[in-house]
Amino acid sequence: MSAFVVFTTVGTEEQANLIARELVCRRHAACVNIVPGIRSVYRWNGKVCRDTEFLLVIKTKDTEYAEVEAAIRELHSYELPEILGFDVAKGEANFLAWIDGALDKSQMTPCPEDEDEEPVLPLDETGY
Repeated sequence: MSAFVVFTTVGTEEQANLIARELVCRRHAACVNIVPGIRSVYRWNGKVCRDTEFLLVIKTKDTEYAEVEAAIRELHSYELPEILGFDVAKGEANFLAWIDGALDKSQMTPCPEDEDEEPVLPLDETGY
């Protein structure tokens, strides 16, 4: 199993939650970390832009990259979403095995509806 990490950024918390949930529910990702408060400075259409975004750190396998990319393109609102993938050179063996098991499509079960899920509590100013 070759672990793989994909980065993407989105403009809203709702979109971050949607993409994260769909990737995990579809078993394309074992885990997606949503990092709020990313400040992006970039050139777009001849202008320098500054935006606050959410960074998604997607833990998956290299064999799932095409599906992860396709799902991000399907669900993302940006004209040109950032989708960058990186091979994991080293990792704790049990964690890597967990990623592999979490992506086992023979174990597919439906994801719970949103109203059945535990609410996500906002972070305070300390990040906790």
